Amino acid sequence: MQFESAFLPLLIFAKAPEPGQVKTRLIPALGATGARDLYLRLLQRTLTQTFDWPGPRFLYATNPEHPVLRALASEHGLKLRQQCGADLGERMANAIAEHPDGALLIGSDCPDMDSTHVLAACRALNRHDTAIIPSEDGGYVLIGQREANPAPFQNMHWSHEQVLNDTRKRLEAAGLTLWEGPALWDLDTPEDLGRLPSELQDITRPCA
Repeated sequence: MQFESAFLPLLIFAKAPEPGQVKTRLIPALGATGARDLYLRLLQRTLTQTFDWPGPRFLYATNPEHPVLRALASEHGLKLRQQCGADLGERMANAIAEHPDGALLIGSDCPDMDSTHVLAACRALNRHDTAIIPSEDGGYVLIGQREANPAPFQNMHWSHEQVLNDTRKRLEAAGLTLWEGPALWDLDTPEDLGRLPSELQDITRPCA
C-alpha cells in the first residue's frame, strides 16, 4: 500500500481474552471458550490487517498485563496502554484525549477493517472534525477525531441500533463536522457467523 500524508495514531481497543468475558452474545452458539477463541482470532486478524499502518499503533487493553495481549503487542510492534474509564464512552474519550493532535480508534469486531479504511478516515480529518465508519447494525467500527472532544462519548447508551444516530446528534450539538465512510459489517450475534471469512469458519461450529 502507498501512503502519502501525515498519519494519525491508530488506537486498537481490546479486552483480556478470557472465556465468558468476550463476545458473550456468541456463547449460546459457540460456548464460552469458542467465543473467546473467535474473539482472539478476530483481534489477531485486525492487528495483521493494520500491520502496514505507517503511523504509531497502540493496543488499549482492559488488562495490559494479560500475557496474550503482551505477546500480541510485542509481535505486532504495538505500544500497550491501559483503558481508563467507567464505561465504553469514557474509555474511548480518555484514550483519544491522550493524543491531542488527533487519533483514530477501532475495535476488533469488523473482519473487513484494514489500513485502507483507516487511511480514508485519516484523510477525511484534514477537512472534518470527526470521521466515522458506520457499522450496518447502526453503530460504528471506527471513529477518529482531529482534536480530542468528549462530545460523542458522553452519556451514551451503547450496543443498540441508534448509537450512530445518537452520535450524530451529539456532534451536531457540539458544532463538530462529520465525515462518514461506507458502512461495514461487524460480528455481534450468532446470525453474523455465516458472514465470516472462510479462514475463520473453522472456529464457528456449534458446541456439542
